[in-house]
Amino acid sequence: MMSFPAQALREQFPALTRAGGSIFFDNAAGAQVPQVVLDAVNRHLVEHNVQRGGRYSQSMAVDDTIARSRASVAAFINARRTEEIAFGMNATSFIRLISLAVGQTLAERNEIVVTDLDHEANIATWLVLEKMGAKFVWWKFRADGCLHTEDLQPLLSSRTRLVACTLASNALGSIVDVRAAADLAHAAGAEVFLDSVHYGPHAPIDVQAFDCDYLVASGYKIFAPHMGFLWGRYELLEALPTFREDFIPDEPPGKIEAGTFIYENVAGMDAAIHYLAQVGRTLGGKPGAPDAQSLGEDARVAMKAIRAYERGLSLDLLRMLKDNRAQIYGIDTEARISERVPTVCFNMPGVLPQDVTEAAARAGIGIRDGHMYSPRLMKRLGLAKETGAVRVSLVHYNTAAEIHRLGEVLGDL
Repeated sequence: MMSFPAQALREQFPALTRAGGSIFFDNAAGAQVPQVVLDAVNRHLVEHNVQRGGRYSQSMAVDDTIARSRASVAAFINARRTEEIAFGMNATSFIRLISLAVGQTLAERNEIVVTDLDHEANIATWLVLEKMGAKFVWWKFRADGCLHTEDLQPLLSSRTRLVACTLASNALGSIVDVRAAADLAHAAGAEVFLDSVHYGPHAPIDVQAFDCDYLVASGYKIFAPHMGFLWGRYELLEALPTFREDFIPDEPPGKIEAGTFIYENVAGMDAAIHYLAQVGRTLGGKPGAPDAQSLGEDARVAMKAIRAYERGLSLDLLRMLKDNRAQIYGIDTEARISERVPTVCFNMPGVLPQDVTEAAARAGIGIRDGHMYSPRLMKRLGLAKETGAVRVSLVHYNTAAEIHRLGEVLGDL
């Protein structure tokens, strides 16, 4: 943790430098953005806030922005082709788009595996396909708050069409062994759909290493504005039936991008990836700025360093919560710290979750209480949807000193 330049990086985030003593511990609901992202969004709005596809310079600049951003995201997640990247409003809308398309292709393979660890967006969007003949099989997490791939094996059969699961729980922070899940699913002839929204700011995303078939993410958790992107194997996207206007070619990515998305936010996503890549170059001792050839590798260096630094944050957070007699849900042992990200749900004995978050708010610390958009998970934990739990969610610009300040609040409670 001592070697990671968290304090220097904090200075690149205007929200952190202007917030005074406020602490952002609600990053699972959206992270802050560095100055380079703000500059990219502002530059787009000032210099070429027009529609793409025109023959004049400002419109052609929008085309260039989209192409550059598509290449950056492809490099960031190690896609095989830039055409496999589609931009849109958010991850939920992309999950719904793919679920509708999959629903139209159900035949003898009509079973979809869903989990009770996931955000509701990656559950309800699939369950609605029951009207189209889909059947559902539940892959349930164990008492440790984790999905175990040995529990997936008996759920798969010749009827399995798709397995939909998260990379990391937005409530418990548990990381899923998605490569092992993909190996099992593919052996059964099924496809794999991954929700990487919560995982995105914490570790490298590599669609080839995961061997998944579809993946969604949201920029607002990866230090960019609100936007979403979808990756899919080109041949699968090409075959899916989707809505498109007549003038749009029936091929990716156009057939996936219904309507006009927010170009300035896509420019911000490109800038966020360059921010991470620059962190990687700095940590690797490389001079200059990242270019198109180095971008992916530079970003992966940064994400690996972030992953290592955040393990330390997770350790500090768990120790602090245990010192304050909190009930931690999910992985709470130091020996398994590498199986989680620094997102923790907990409750304090005899104190309502909302009272905890209000006490933290009075101390200038932003945390969250409730069901975390995972009501099925809360039910499994024996928690009421109306009250749920308290969640603290950290990213790489958070520090051990901030964790200590939260500890003081919990100590007073």
